[in-house]
Amino acid sequence: MKKTIFLSVLLTLTIALSACSGDKADDSSKLDESSITIGIPQDIEDSLDPHKAVAAGTEEILFNIFEGLVKPDSDGNLVPAVASDYKIEDEGKTYTFYLREGIKFHDGTPVTVEDIKYSIERCADTSGEGTLLVSAFSNIESVEIVDEKTVSIHLNNADTDFLSELTSAVIPAWNEDPAGNPIGTGPYRYVSRVVQDSMQLQKFEEYWGTPANITNVTLKVIADSDMIVTNLKSGAIDMFCRISTDQANELAGTDFDVYEGTMNLVQAMYLNNAFEPFSDVRVRQALCYAVDPQAILDLAFDGKGTIIGSSMFPAFGKYYMPELSGAYAHDVEKAKALLAEAGYADGFSFAITVPSNYQQHVDTAQVIVEQLKEINVDASINLVEWETWVNDAYVGRQFEATVVGVDASTLSARALLERFNSDNSKNFINFNSAAYDEAYGAALVSTDDAEQTGYYKTCEQILSDEAANVYIQDMASLVALNNRYGGYVFYPMYVQDFAKLYLK
Repeated sequence: MKKTIFLSVLLTLTIALSACSGDKADDSSKLDESSITIGIPQDIEDSLDPHKAVAAGTEEILFNIFEGLVKPDSDGNLVPAVASDYKIEDEGKTYTFYLREGIKFHDGTPVTVEDIKYSIERCADTSGEGTLLVSAFSNIESVEIVDEKTVSIHLNNADTDFLSELTSAVIPAWNEDPAGNPIGTGPYRYVSRVVQDSMQLQKFEEYWGTPANITNVTLKVIADSDMIVTNLKSGAIDMFCRISTDQANELAGTDFDVYEGTMNLVQAMYLNNAFEPFSDVRVRQALCYAVDPQAILDLAFDGKGTIIGSSMFPAFGKYYMPELSGAYAHDVEKAKALLAEAGYADGFSFAITVPSNYQQHVDTAQVIVEQLKEINVDASINLVEWETWVNDAYVGRQFEATVVGVDASTLSARALLERFNSDNSKNFINFNSAAYDEAYGAALVSTDDAEQTGYYKTCEQILSDEAANVYIQDMASLVALNNRYGGYVFYPMYVQDFAKLYLK
C-alpha cells in the first residue's frame, strides 16, 4: 500500500527562454557516461553531516546524497524512500515503517533497521547526552525495532504533521565520522572535496530508485557573483542556480537556457529583536512602512518575485496568507510618526550584514539603504563572507540586521515557523512573543488539520503585527543551464535535484 501526502503547492511553471526547455529526462540520446560542472555560491562551511547542516546552500546539495524514510518529490508529495511503505496509527501517535528491500549505503553495505533507529535517536537525543538536532523529534517517546524489516516510532503526543520531519537522513550507525565521511543512500555518493574550491559527486550505481543520468558532478565554488557569467560563458561551469535578472540578460543569445521558477524562501531584512532600537515594536513597524517591496522588485529584479508579508511563501498553499503582503503599505509619514513616538524623531544608525556571495541580497540591501534615508535612518551595508555570516550572525546572533533568504527544510509550515518560538535554537533574530509561543504550541499538539492550519496562520499574523522582520519577497529563481543539458526541475523546497539532469 503506497501512501503519499500531498501538499497543495502553487508552483510557477518551469519555463525556459528557448525552445530547448521542452526536453525530457528520458530522451533516448542521453549518455550513460557524462559529467557536468555546477557553480555554487559558497563552500560548505557548516557540515557535511546531514543532521547538523543548517545552511540552505548545504542542504540543497546534501539532498542528492542522503535520504530519509520518506522524501519530497517535485510535485510536493512525500513519497517512500529508505522505507518502502508506512502506516500511521493511534491517531497520529505511532508511525510504522517498512525497510525497502535491498537498499544499500554508498559503501555497498545494506541498510538495516538498526541504522534507522540510530539515525532517529541521534537527532532526537534520546540519551539526553548530546543535542536535539530535529526539534520535532523532542516528541518521540521511543523507537522500536519490531523485526528486521520494521521500525515503529512512538510519540508522546499525537502529531499529524510528523511525517514531513522524517525526511531527516538515514545514515550508517557504524559511521563514526559522518561529517568527514558522508555516506547516504541517495542517487549520488560523495567522492572528495577541496576546501573553498570544489566538491566531487559520482552516480551511485546501486541506487534503489531511478538512477542518475549524469555520472560525474563537480560543484565549483564561485564566491564572486561578478564572475558567474564569465565562468558560464567560458565553459568553466555548465550551470548556476539563482542568477540575477541582469545576468540572465547577459546570457541572452548564448548557449544557455534560462529556466524561471520560484526560490521558495522568505527574503526579508531580518532584525535582531534584542538589539536597540529594534527591541521596540514601533521602530520595527516604522521600518516596515518605510521599505517599499514593490520598488525593490522593480529596481533590482525587473519586477520579478512575489511580495510576502510574513514567514511563509506561496508554494505552501493552505498556510500562505496573501493578505499580509499589504499589511504595511508604503507610508513614509506614518513611519516617521512611529519613530517619533518611540523617541527616534531624528532617526538612528544601524548596519545591515549581508553575505557578499549572494548578489540578490546585496542588491536588496542597497535599495533598502536608500529608502530608509526618507525617514532619517542611516543604514550601512556590512559585506561579509558566507562562513562569517553563518558563524557570527546566524549562530552567534552578533548582528543588528541582515538581508538573507530563509528556506523550509521540510514540507511543513513548522519548518518555517518553528524558528520564531522564543526558545528555539534557530531563533537567530531573538524574537520573543508569549502570544506566538502559545499559538505555535497549540499547532504542534492539534490533530485537526483545519485547527492546526488556523494556529499556524495565527503565528504568521503575529509575526506581521509585531513586525518581527521587514518582509520582502519570495524571489524568482533563474537557473542558467548550458543547452547541452536538459532535465532541470523546480521543487516546492530549496533543493537541487542533480539526478534528473541529463546530457542531450
